[in-house]
Formats: sequence, structure tokens, C-alpha cells
Amino acid sequence: MDDTRPHVVIVGGGFAGLWAVRALKSAPVRITLVDRGNHHLFQPLLYQVATAGLSAPDIAAPLRQILRRQKNVVVRMATVSTIDADAKTLELDCDGGNETLAFDYLLLATGATHAYFGNERWAAHAPGLKTLDDALDLRRKLLLAFERAESETDPDARDAWLSFGIIGGGPTGVELAGTLAEIARHTLQGEFRNIDPSRARVRLIEAGPRVLASFPEDLSEKARKQLERLGVEVSTGTPVKDITADGYRLGETFVPAKTIVWAAGVSASPLGECLGVPLDKAGRVPVEPDLTVPGHPDIFVAGDLATLKQANGKPVPGVAPAAKQMGKHVAKAIRARLKGVGIAPFRYRDFGNLATIGRMAAVVDLGAWKFSGIVAWWFWLLAHLFFLIGFRNRSVVLLNWSVAYWTHQRAARIILGGDDTRC
Repeated sequence: MDDTRPHVVIVGGGFAGLWAVRALKSAPVRITLVDRGNHHLFQPLLYQVATAGLSAPDIAAPLRQILRRQKNVVVRMATVSTIDADAKTLELDCDGGNETLAFDYLLLATGATHAYFGNERWAAHAPGLKTLDDALDLRRKLLLAFERAESETDPDARDAWLSFGIIGGGPTGVELAGTLAEIARHTLQGEFRNIDPSRARVRLIEAGPRVLASFPEDLSEKARKQLERLGVEVSTGTPVKDITADGYRLGETFVPAKTIVWAAGVSASPLGECLGVPLDKAGRVPVEPDLTVPGHPDIFVAGDLATLKQANGKPVPGVAPAAKQMGKHVAKAIRARLKGVGIAPFRYRDFGNLATIGRMAAVVDLGAWKFSGIVAWWFWLLAHLFFLIGFRNRSVVLLNWSVAYWTHQRAARIILGGDDTRC
């Protein structure tokens, strides 16, 4: 017997997509959730996988497990190749071939990827951090740098292996730089015979005038000072002009460095191009106040793929809380459509901004309340534990963080994969 309930297709199992699916749990619809991976990722802690503090399963969970009790949803592991907005169909690229999927309502929430500002060749030398695969590749690259330095006999070559450049002074760059400095100065202490890991040079490079530009200026300055106390060199006001396999050019100075990480820019998922509507310069879809695509009232876009100005003229930020709120709003809009009633425009509620810098160092901006240091660090820890999905994830992360706090050790320092692990 055919299922006559309206069909809602949600593409992307991140914060926006998953929160929309959950909010439609009791709605009289059937849902197909499409994602090219089989898991939901808690992206704010991705840098901790890259720096060996956590393992991949600690911050991710299978989508089928999360939604196993929600009977009105089917999970499909596939890639969307094309979208016909007028015919209200999309093409899935599955292992078994192509498949056409019709929808009554569509939500695109496929997030963002790396942006190298037209210098795509830099990607081979300065990987970014958006997926678990990225994190595992970066973890191998970071740990191998110390191994290569240990076996290197040429002093200049050894120094290049112990030079780390983090490009981009946003939260990801700050968190990576602070954690990497702690690894070099504490975690690896006494483990090598030919090198002193504490002599590693960790430089955070921001082209703008200050790090954490989305924070108030006083907190940004406190973050800089905390980074410098950890041993991070902070460079602001000078952009990187070139990146090669041997290092990067900062202004007119070439800095030898074998390990460079890109945290400077993002570009929206290319799926937005399939809609055939004008996009902004970052590839995002400008949406109506109800998060629909102009001219297509049954197609919604949320999360990092969407761009929408708030009442204050600023765009809704590309952060996890905004994506969750957008996902819930789309679900509310679909429910309202089914009842034949209207819905108020989407309004982003800003609950604050957090960034950790290192051990007992963080900054928190809650609007009227701003603080830094150890109090901010504890606040950051509790907030991230609270928002993790699942009891197991919270328990494992809490255990790993507790061990790391008392011992400076990191639980996942295993180099996996890649031919570069061979002598």
C-alpha cells in the first residue's frame, strides 16, 4: 500500500538536518535523510581528534543509531548529484547506481568546505579540518612531523619539521595552535632522544588585525596573551602570500615549515549550485526570512549553506547553535504548511560565543557577561559536554579530558594509514 503522507527529503545529517528530522518526529510526514556519510559529527570538537585528544567515535554517532526509534524516517547513505527544483526531484548517486527521489518538501543542509581564496593548489600543502577524514589525516601529519624530526640529522631540516604554521585566527585556528603547543611542551616531554619537542615553533597567522575577530576586542587581546603564554607565536596583520611543500611566505619572508594547517576560510557546499539561483561570493544560498529558496516555497536551505541577514544587518553566523535553530524552524514551517497556517520569520537567538585556547585557558562572550581564563575554560568544558550527542560520548569524552588534565597525556596518539608512515 502506498504511503500518502507528504515526503520530506533532508540532505545533510549535520546540526541543521538532524535537528529538523528530530523536530518532525510526531509530524504526519515520511522523511528521507540523505547523507554521504553514515554518522553525525560534533564538529566543534573535531580539532581534538586532529590533536589526538579524542578518538573519532568519541565525537560522532551513527545516524541510524540516533534515529532508530523514529519510525517516520529512512536513512540513505548516498550523494545528491542533481536537483530539479521545478519537478521536485533529486538524483541520488548510490553504490548500486543512480536513483530518482521525489519530494514534497526539501531541506538542503550540507554545510561548508574549505576555501583557499582562489589558491586551490595550497590545499595539497595546507589541509583544512571539516570532516573526520580530515582530522585523522591531520593527526597523522602532526605526529609524523615529530617522528621525522627525531630521525633527521640536518639541523635546518629538523627545524623545518618542528615548525608548525596554523593559518587563520578564528576559533579553529586558535584551538589547534594552543593544543599543539601543549602537546609539544608537555605531552611529548621526555619521549624523544634526539630532539626536544618543546623547541617546536607553533605560529598562528591571522591576516586581520586580531585573532578571534568575532569576539569583543578585549577578549581577543586576552586570547592572544593566553596563546603567547602557551608558547604560540601570534602573527596578525600580514597575510600568507604562498604555500609550498617546504613552507609558507609571510609577507616577503619565507618560513620553512613542513606542517601547515588551513583554518582561514570556508566555502559553502557546492550543492547550492544545483538550485539554479544566484549565490553569494562564498557559494551560499540567499534565503527568504522563512528559510525558503526564492521562487521555490517548498525548498528550504539551512546551516552553513544558507545566508540570511538578521535585523541588525549582520548575517546569521555559521555556527552550530544557528544551524540547530534553523533546522528546528524548518520543521516548524513544514508543520505549519500541513495545517495551512503561517509562521513567523526565522529569528536567530545568540546565546554567546566560546573558544578554548588550551589548558585552563578560554574566552567566553555571553553578551552582558564576558570572562576568560580558568573559569571560561570550565564553562567551555561543561557546555561542550552538554551538547554532545549520547550518554556514551559524554562519558568517554569526560574520562579522556579528566586523564588529560591530570597527566597531560592524549588518548589517541596512534599514527594510522598512509604510505608516509614507512621508513
